[in-house]
Amino acid sequence: MSKSGEPVVRFSPSTGPGNPDVWGIYEPDTGSIQYICADPATRKAALIDVVWNFDPKHYRTSTESMEQVLELTRENGLTIEWVLDTHPHADHFMASALLRERTGAPAAIGDKVRDIAKLWEEIYHLPGAFDPERDFDRLLAEGETFRIGSLETRVMLSPGHTLGSITFICGDAAFVHDTLMYPDAGTSRTDFPGGNAGMLWDSIQAILALPPETRLFVGHDYGTRDRDEPMWEATVAEHRATNIHVRDGTQREEWIERRTRRDRSLALPDRILAALQVNLRGGRLPEAEADGRHYLKLPVNRF
Repeated sequence: MSKSGEPVVRFSPSTGPGNPDVWGIYEPDTGSIQYICADPATRKAALIDVVWNFDPKHYRTSTESMEQVLELTRENGLTIEWVLDTHPHADHFMASALLRERTGAPAAIGDKVRDIAKLWEEIYHLPGAFDPERDFDRLLAEGETFRIGSLETRVMLSPGHTLGSITFICGDAAFVHDTLMYPDAGTSRTDFPGGNAGMLWDSIQAILALPPETRLFVGHDYGTRDRDEPMWEATVAEHRATNIHVRDGTQREEWIERRTRRDRSLALPDRILAALQVNLRGGRLPEAEADGRHYLKLPVNRF
Protein backbone atom coordinates (compact mmCIF):
# COMPACT_ATOMS: atom_id res chain seq x y z
CA MET A 1 0.00 0.00 0.00
CA SER A 2 1.15 3.55 -0.57
CA LYS A 3 2.06 5.45 2.56
CA SER A 4 -0.80 7.84 1.97
CA GLY A 5 -3.34 5.18 1.03
CA GLU A 6 -4.10 7.28 -2.03
CA PRO A 7 -4.11 6.37 -5.73
CA VAL A 8 -0.74 6.60 -7.46
CA VAL A 9 -0.26 7.31 -11.18
CA ARG A 10 2.95 6.69 -13.12
CA PHE A 11 3.74 7.14 -16.80
CA SER A 12 6.00 4.73 -18.69
CA PRO A 13 6.76 6.39 -22.05
CA SER A 14 7.18 4.58 -25.32
CA THR A 15 10.72 3.31 -25.79
CA GLY A 16 10.60 3.79 -29.56
CA PRO A 17 8.58 3.06 -32.72
CA GLY A 18 6.13 0.21 -32.32
CA ASN A 19 6.03 0.46 -28.54
CA PRO A 20 3.22 1.94 -26.45
CA ASP A 21 2.92 4.65 -23.86
CA VAL A 22 1.65 3.11 -20.63
CA TRP A 23 0.02 4.71 -17.62
CA GLY A 24 -0.34 2.68 -14.42
CA ILE A 25 -2.99 3.75 -11.92
CA TYR A 26 -2.75 2.15 -8.49
CA GLU A 27 -6.03 1.51 -6.64
CA PRO A 28 -5.17 1.38 -2.91
CA ASP A 29 -8.20 -0.45 -1.49
CA THR A 30 -7.39 -3.67 -3.38
CA GLY A 31 -3.78 -3.09 -4.39
CA SER A 32 -4.85 -3.33 -8.04
CA ILE A 33 -3.00 -1.70 -10.93
CA GLN A 34 -5.15 -0.37 -13.77
CA TYR A 35 -3.55 0.43 -17.10
CA ILE A 36 -3.89 2.67 -20.11
CA CYS A 37 -1.95 1.33 -23.11
CA ALA A 38 -1.77 3.89 -25.92
CA ASP A 39 -0.31 4.18 -29.41
CA PRO A 40 1.77 7.41 -29.44
CA ALA A 41 1.21 7.82 -33.18
CA THR A 42 -2.59 7.60 -33.33
CA ARG A 43 -3.49 8.40 -29.67
CA LYS A 44 -5.74 5.32 -29.65
CA ALA A 45 -5.79 3.47 -26.34
CA ALA A 46 -6.91 0.35 -24.50
CA LEU A 47 -8.01 0.34 -20.87
CA ILE A 48 -6.88 -2.78 -19.00
CA ASP A 49 -8.25 -4.21 -15.72
CA VAL A 50 -10.06 -1.06 -14.58
CA VAL A 51 -11.70 -1.23 -11.14
CA TRP A 52 -15.34 -0.62 -10.27
CA ASN A 53 -15.04 0.27 -6.58
CA PHE A 54 -16.91 -1.91 -4.10
CA ASP A 55 -17.12 -1.48 -0.33
CA PRO A 56 -17.51 -4.97 1.20
CA LYS A 57 -18.59 -3.56 4.58
CA HIS A 58 -21.62 -1.76 3.21
CA TYR A 59 -22.06 -3.55 -0.16
CA ARG A 60 -21.95 -0.26 -2.03
CA THR A 61 -20.40 0.46 -5.41
CA SER A 62 -18.81 3.69 -6.63
CA THR A 63 -16.87 4.78 -9.70
CA GLU A 64 -13.99 6.97 -8.49
CA SER A 65 -11.29 4.68 -9.91
CA MET A 66 -12.97 4.46 -13.29
CA GLU A 67 -13.46 8.23 -13.38
CA GLN A 68 -9.78 8.76 -12.60
CA VAL A 69 -8.79 6.54 -15.52
CA LEU A 70 -11.20 8.29 -17.88
CA GLU A 71 -9.91 11.69 -16.79
CA LEU A 72 -6.36 10.61 -17.59
CA THR A 73 -7.41 9.62 -21.09
CA ARG A 74 -9.05 13.01 -21.60
CA GLU A 75 -6.04 14.90 -20.26
CA ASN A 76 -3.78 13.07 -22.70
CA GLY A 77 -6.03 13.36 -25.74
CA LEU A 78 -6.60 9.62 -26.05
CA THR A 79 -9.43 7.83 -27.83
CA ILE A 80 -10.48 4.61 -26.10
CA GLU A 81 -10.54 1.78 -28.61
CA TRP A 82 -10.72 -1.25 -26.31
CA VAL A 83 -11.85 -2.20 -22.80
CA LEU A 84 -9.80 -5.24 -21.80
CA ASP A 85 -9.63 -7.59 -18.83
CA THR A 86 -6.97 -10.22 -18.27
CA HIS A 87 -9.31 -12.51 -16.28
CA PRO A 88 -12.44 -12.39 -14.08
CA HIS A 89 -10.95 -10.78 -11.00
CA ALA A 90 -11.46 -12.13 -7.48
CA ASP A 91 -10.53 -9.02 -5.51
CA HIS A 92 -12.50 -6.28 -7.25
CA PHE A 93 -15.49 -5.65 -9.45
CA MET A 94 -14.38 -4.89 -12.99
CA ALA A 95 -15.59 -1.71 -14.65
CA SER A 96 -15.86 -3.18 -18.16
CA ALA A 97 -19.61 -2.91 -18.60
CA LEU A 98 -19.68 0.66 -17.30
CA LEU A 99 -16.76 1.65 -19.53
CA ARG A 100 -18.37 0.01 -22.54
CA GLU A 101 -21.54 2.03 -21.93
CA ARG A 102 -19.61 5.25 -21.35
CA THR A 103 -17.17 5.00 -24.25
CA GLY A 104 -18.78 2.71 -26.82
CA ALA A 105 -15.55 0.69 -26.98
CA PRO A 106 -15.87 -3.12 -27.15
CA ALA A 107 -15.11 -5.22 -24.07
CA ALA A 108 -12.85 -8.25 -24.45
CA ILE A 109 -11.48 -11.06 -22.27
CA GLY A 110 -9.93 -14.48 -22.84
CA ASP A 111 -12.13 -17.13 -24.45
CA LYS A 112 -11.57 -19.62 -21.64
CA VAL A 113 -13.81 -17.44 -19.49
CA ARG A 114 -16.45 -19.92 -20.65
CA ASP A 115 -14.78 -22.64 -18.54
CA ILE A 116 -14.47 -20.31 -15.56
CA ALA A 117 -18.16 -19.45 -15.86
CA LYS A 118 -19.17 -23.12 -15.77
CA LEU A 119 -17.04 -23.72 -12.69
CA TRP A 120 -18.54 -20.81 -10.75
CA GLU A 121 -22.12 -21.54 -11.87
CA GLU A 122 -21.80 -24.78 -9.91
CA ILE A 123 -20.23 -23.05 -6.88
CA TYR A 124 -23.03 -20.47 -6.73
CA HIS A 125 -25.68 -22.99 -7.82
CA LEU A 126 -26.75 -20.57 -10.54
CA PRO A 127 -27.13 -22.74 -13.66
CA GLY A 128 -27.15 -20.65 -16.82
CA ALA A 129 -26.45 -17.40 -14.97
CA PHE A 130 -23.24 -16.52 -16.81
CA ASP A 131 -23.09 -16.07 -20.59
CA PRO A 132 -19.75 -14.68 -21.80
CA GLU A 133 -20.97 -14.42 -25.39
CA ARG A 134 -23.71 -12.10 -24.16
CA ASP A 135 -21.63 -10.01 -21.79
CA PHE A 136 -18.39 -9.50 -23.77
CA ASP A 137 -18.00 -8.24 -27.31
CA ARG A 138 -14.98 -10.41 -28.02
CA LEU A 139 -13.56 -13.58 -26.48
CA LEU A 140 -9.86 -13.72 -27.32
CA ALA A 141 -8.02 -16.97 -28.05
CA GLU A 142 -4.38 -17.90 -27.49
CA GLY A 143 -2.24 -16.34 -30.24
CA GLU A 144 -4.99 -14.04 -31.50
CA THR A 145 -3.97 -10.52 -32.48
CA PHE A 146 -5.73 -7.16 -32.64
CA ARG A 147 -4.60 -3.55 -32.91
CA ILE A 148 -4.48 -0.66 -30.50
CA GLY A 149 -4.20 2.13 -33.01
CA SER A 150 -1.35 0.99 -35.26
CA LEU A 151 0.19 -1.31 -32.63
CA GLU A 152 -0.33 -5.03 -32.99
CA THR A 153 -1.29 -6.68 -29.72
CA ARG A 154 -0.99 -10.42 -29.13
CA VAL A 155 -2.88 -12.61 -26.68
CA MET A 156 -0.88 -15.13 -24.64
CA LEU A 157 -2.82 -17.67 -22.60
CA SER A 158 -1.36 -17.55 -19.05
CA PRO A 159 -3.38 -19.90 -16.82
CA GLY A 160 -2.56 -20.88 -13.27
CA HIS A 161 -4.09 -18.08 -11.23
CA THR A 162 -7.33 -18.87 -13.06
CA LEU A 163 -8.18 -21.34 -15.82
CA GLY A 164 -8.34 -18.62 -18.43
CA SER A 165 -6.03 -15.74 -17.55
CA ILE A 166 -4.40 -14.03 -20.54
CA THR A 167 -1.44 -11.71 -21.05
CA PHE A 168 -1.59 -8.82 -23.53
CA ILE A 169 1.68 -8.19 -25.40
CA CYS A 170 1.84 -4.85 -27.21
CA GLY A 171 5.26 -3.97 -28.59
CA ASP A 172 7.72 -4.13 -25.70
CA ALA A 173 4.94 -3.98 -23.06
CA ALA A 174 3.32 -7.08 -21.56
CA PHE A 175 0.40 -6.87 -19.14
CA VAL A 176 0.95 -10.01 -17.09
CA HIS A 177 -1.87 -9.68 -14.51
CA ASP A 178 -1.85 -12.15 -11.58
CA THR A 179 1.18 -14.20 -12.62
CA LEU A 180 4.17 -12.23 -11.37
CA MET A 181 4.27 -9.67 -8.62
CA TYR A 182 6.98 -6.98 -8.43
CA PRO A 183 10.38 -8.78 -8.17
CA ASP A 184 10.70 -8.22 -4.41
CA ALA A 185 7.25 -9.79 -3.87
CA GLY A 186 7.54 -12.83 -6.14
CA THR A 187 4.52 -14.45 -7.74
CA SER A 188 0.74 -14.67 -7.44
CA ARG A 189 -1.48 -17.19 -5.67
CA THR A 190 -2.95 -20.29 -7.33
CA ASP A 191 -5.46 -21.60 -4.79
CA PHE A 192 -8.74 -20.25 -6.18
CA PRO A 193 -11.08 -22.73 -7.90
CA GLY A 194 -9.47 -23.66 -11.23
CA GLY A 195 -6.03 -22.42 -10.15
CA ASN A 196 -2.98 -24.63 -10.55
CA ALA A 197 0.59 -23.99 -9.45
CA GLY A 198 2.17 -26.08 -12.18
CA MET A 199 0.24 -24.23 -14.85
CA LEU A 200 1.26 -20.89 -13.36
CA TRP A 201 4.92 -21.90 -13.38
CA ASP A 202 4.65 -22.74 -17.09
CA SER A 203 2.87 -19.44 -17.79
CA ILE A 204 5.56 -17.47 -15.95
CA GLN A 205 8.32 -19.23 -17.88
CA ALA A 206 6.64 -18.27 -21.16
CA ILE A 207 6.49 -14.65 -19.99
CA LEU A 208 10.14 -14.69 -18.91
CA ALA A 209 11.08 -16.04 -22.35
CA LEU A 210 10.04 -12.72 -23.90
CA PRO A 211 12.90 -10.39 -24.93
CA PRO A 212 14.85 -9.21 -21.86
CA GLU A 213 13.96 -5.54 -22.40
CA THR A 214 10.20 -6.27 -22.35
CA ARG A 215 8.41 -4.12 -19.78
CA LEU A 216 6.26 -6.35 -17.57
CA PHE A 217 3.27 -4.70 -15.90
CA VAL A 218 1.82 -6.73 -13.01
CA GLY A 219 -1.76 -6.77 -11.74
CA HIS A 220 -1.24 -6.11 -8.04
CA ASP A 221 1.14 -4.78 -5.46
CA TYR A 222 0.75 -4.93 -1.68
CA GLY A 223 4.18 -3.65 -0.72
CA THR A 224 6.61 -5.62 1.42
CA ARG A 225 8.02 -5.33 4.93
CA ASP A 226 10.73 -3.12 3.48
CA ARG A 227 8.73 -1.17 0.88
CA ASP A 228 5.58 0.93 1.32
CA GLU A 229 5.32 2.60 -2.08
CA PRO A 230 3.51 0.58 -4.75
CA MET A 231 5.57 -0.73 -7.66
CA TRP A 232 4.43 -2.54 -10.77
CA GLU A 233 6.86 -2.23 -13.69
CA ALA A 234 10.07 -4.24 -14.19
CA THR A 235 11.70 -5.79 -17.23
CA VAL A 236 12.02 -9.47 -18.06
CA ALA A 237 15.74 -9.14 -17.35
CA GLU A 238 15.06 -7.66 -13.90
CA HIS A 239 12.65 -10.46 -13.00
CA ARG A 240 15.04 -13.14 -14.20
CA ALA A 241 17.86 -11.62 -12.15
CA THR A 242 16.04 -10.66 -8.92
CA ASN A 243 12.49 -12.05 -8.60
CA ILE A 244 12.50 -13.69 -5.17
CA HIS A 245 10.45 -16.67 -6.37
CA VAL A 246 11.42 -17.32 -10.01
CA ARG A 247 14.82 -15.83 -10.74
CA ASP A 248 17.07 -17.79 -13.07
CA GLY A 249 18.13 -21.05 -11.46
CA THR A 250 14.86 -21.65 -9.60
CA GLN A 251 13.59 -25.21 -10.03
CA ARG A 252 10.01 -25.97 -11.03
CA GLU A 253 9.22 -28.48 -8.26
CA GLU A 254 10.85 -26.27 -5.62
CA TRP A 255 8.69 -23.34 -6.69
CA ILE A 256 5.47 -25.39 -6.85
CA GLU A 257 6.05 -26.71 -3.31
CA ARG A 258 6.78 -23.20 -1.99
CA ARG A 259 3.82 -21.64 -3.81
CA THR A 260 1.39 -24.35 -2.65
CA ARG A 261 2.57 -24.10 0.96
CA ARG A 262 2.22 -20.33 0.90
CA ASP A 263 -1.25 -20.48 -0.65
CA ARG A 264 -2.52 -22.74 2.15
CA SER A 265 -1.88 -19.90 4.61
CA LEU A 266 -3.87 -17.29 2.69
CA ALA A 267 -7.46 -16.27 3.43
CA LEU A 268 -10.00 -15.69 0.68
CA PRO A 269 -10.09 -12.08 -0.53
CA ASP A 270 -12.94 -10.28 1.19
CA ARG A 271 -14.60 -9.40 -2.12
CA ILE A 272 -14.24 -12.68 -4.03
CA LEU A 273 -17.70 -14.18 -3.54
CA ALA A 274 -19.35 -10.91 -4.53
CA ALA A 275 -16.90 -10.09 -7.31
CA LEU A 276 -16.98 -13.32 -9.32
CA GLN A 277 -20.73 -13.26 -9.87
CA VAL A 278 -20.45 -9.67 -11.11
CA ASN A 279 -17.33 -10.13 -13.21
CA LEU A 280 -18.61 -13.29 -14.87
CA ARG A 281 -21.46 -11.10 -16.08
CA GLY A 282 -18.93 -8.76 -17.69
CA GLY A 283 -19.00 -6.34 -14.76
CA ARG A 284 -22.77 -6.24 -14.40
CA LEU A 285 -24.89 -6.73 -11.31
CA PRO A 286 -27.55 -9.46 -11.45
CA GLU A 287 -30.84 -8.30 -12.90
CA ALA A 288 -32.89 -6.17 -10.51
CA GLU A 289 -35.66 -7.99 -8.69
CA ALA A 290 -39.28 -6.89 -8.30
CA ASP A 291 -38.34 -4.21 -5.77
CA GLY A 292 -35.87 -2.66 -8.21
CA ARG A 293 -32.83 -3.72 -6.18
CA HIS A 294 -29.94 -6.04 -7.04
CA TYR A 295 -29.02 -9.05 -4.92
CA LEU A 296 -25.96 -11.30 -4.74
CA LYS A 297 -25.96 -14.99 -3.80
CA LEU A 298 -23.27 -16.28 -1.42
CA PRO A 299 -22.45 -19.96 -0.80
CA VAL A 300 -22.25 -20.86 2.88
CA ASN A 301 -19.68 -23.36 4.21
CA ARG A 302 -18.22 -23.85 0.74
CA PHE A 303 -14.72 -22.49 1.41
